[in-house]
Amino acid sequence: MFQFSVLASGSKANCTLVKTENTCFLIDCGLSSRECQRRIRELGIDPAHVQAILLTHEHRDHVFGVPVLSRQLDIPVFANQATARVIPRVNAVETFETGQEFNIGDISIRPFSIPHDAIEPVGFRLSAHGLVYAQATDLGRVTPLVTAAVRGAHALLLESNHDPDMLWSCGYPWELKQRISSQHGHLSNNSSSALLYETAHSDLRHVVLGHISENSNTPALALAEAARASEHISLASLRCANPYQATPLMDIAAESSSSSILRASNGC
Repeated sequence: MFQFSVLASGSKANCTLVKTENTCFLIDCGLSSRECQRRIRELGIDPAHVQAILLTHEHRDHVFGVPVLSRQLDIPVFANQATARVIPRVNAVETFETGQEFNIGDISIRPFSIPHDAIEPVGFRLSAHGLVYAQATDLGRVTPLVTAAVRGAHALLLESNHDPDMLWSCGYPWELKQRISSQHGHLSNNSSSALLYETAHSDLRHVVLGHISENSNTPALALAEAARASEHISLASLRCANPYQATPLMDIAAESSSSSILRASNGC
């Protein structure tokens, strides 16, 4: 068994739960500790089973609940040294080196560099029981390193942040539009779908689109581009995550004979 649920994704909060029979941890926690634990319980999991929190980077929507949650659950926070230095008041810190593989329980973890306006941001490629989950959000462009990390994954959380036309016509300040569209900002729908098209393969089962803007994108636009990019394979699920509710707990090994497109509620 190798499962995951995106508890939250977006500019308000980001958090993913990953588990096997013996291992359970979070990637980021931009939710409050109370809300995070509530969403974990809704999945039928006791928050006391969570063993660690892994950090991608230090932005508030990824770390807001980390100090309190780590202390309440008495668990360590794993981060590279640059990120660890700016996350105060956590229960305990375990540092990793970006690019170097390490293990938590029976899950092997490889952090890889991503281009984003943070101190030392990373994505994660996780392996367990011959299956691979990859997470690549909060990145301004697709690099060869990102492509290599995503390639061969059986499940994928991939940023699909904005539609370029909607971004430039929305009410954001000009400086924010420039930041989002920059090489260290966020992936557009077309950049995300291009990566998906390049790396999609017959054993890719679940794709979750994350960090979808509520002001410069829609779930329908993001899903339509991703569906075209993956129409040559048969996915078990293609869906959007959002900040307001968790996705179902998905089994990475699950098979499906036909693709199903599932739209997230509450507008992503």
